[in-house]
Amino acid sequence: MSIRAVHSTRLAKPTLEGAGVHLHRAFGFHDPTQFDPFLLFDDFRNDDPALFEKGFPWHPHRGIETITYVLEGEVAHGDSLGNSGVLGAGSVQWMTAGSGIMHQEMPRPSSSGRMHGFQLWANLPSALKMSAPRYQDIGRDDIAEVIDDDGTRVRVITGQFWGATGPVDGVAAEPLYLDVSVPPNLNKTLPVDTYANAFAYVFAGRGQFAQASAPVGVRVEKELDGREIAMRDMSGNRTLVRFDTGDSVRVQAGPEGVRFLLIAGRPIQEPVAWHGPIVMNTREELRRAVRELADGTFIRNGAGPGRERRG
Repeated sequence: MSIRAVHSTRLAKPTLEGAGVHLHRAFGFHDPTQFDPFLLFDDFRNDDPALFEKGFPWHPHRGIETITYVLEGEVAHGDSLGNSGVLGAGSVQWMTAGSGIMHQEMPRPSSSGRMHGFQLWANLPSALKMSAPRYQDIGRDDIAEVIDDDGTRVRVITGQFWGATGPVDGVAAEPLYLDVSVPPNLNKTLPVDTYANAFAYVFAGRGQFAQASAPVGVRVEKELDGREIAMRDMSGNRTLVRFDTGDSVRVQAGPEGVRFLLIAGRPIQEPVAWHGPIVMNTREELRRAVRELADGTFIRNGAGPGRERRG
């Protein structure tokens, strides 16, 4: 077993997006090799509807996949090809934009006025950037949840974990997307694909993640075989934890437990030309997309994207 060291940690930064949605961005519009195949990760969470209800009006996407995971409230969505729906609490939408789509996403508060969700952007390889758009809408009850004997709970959105398979499939990056809850003071090791880039995003409680060496003031654990594993300082709400290589992640939950997303995917390792919600391989491909937006030829698949509904 090779425990992944912590490469870096940082707090998500307050950002305004859409028509004035207040959210926190963990990463995005950065060096795309850092999290390859992932491009952007946002945490949209608020208990004041005035700070999110204006939503994300009509905008284009091409060359990427967007993954929306809702914990509280709802997100109403629609697109230029006539598809529409509502994502409820606990549900997921995995949208493959492919050759291009115009859509909108409008958050709605829960009965208590709260909204909480995440959006992740995943890159598409060049061979799939101009593929037909596709949706996978997954209801809360269709997401597999596994519970270990020690009380650790894991919702498996995509990938395989502890014998469960996530309902989202056919995704280019073959990612692992988990919602992990570890009980108070528990030390837990979670397997991760050795060849994938991986990160965790803590959104409730606090936890320590293993790292390669022990800085001053950091607790050191001794493994049964005598190896020493240093634990990173406590990571709390809205903390992004980026990992180095290895085949597993180690976390020590704090006194209140810890809940985090664990996301991993194999890097695409292709050139990235990026302009807002359009991500291609070359600047010429970007220029072509902008021309097509201007002349009305951006949408390539007039029959509409395939949609898979579950739940």
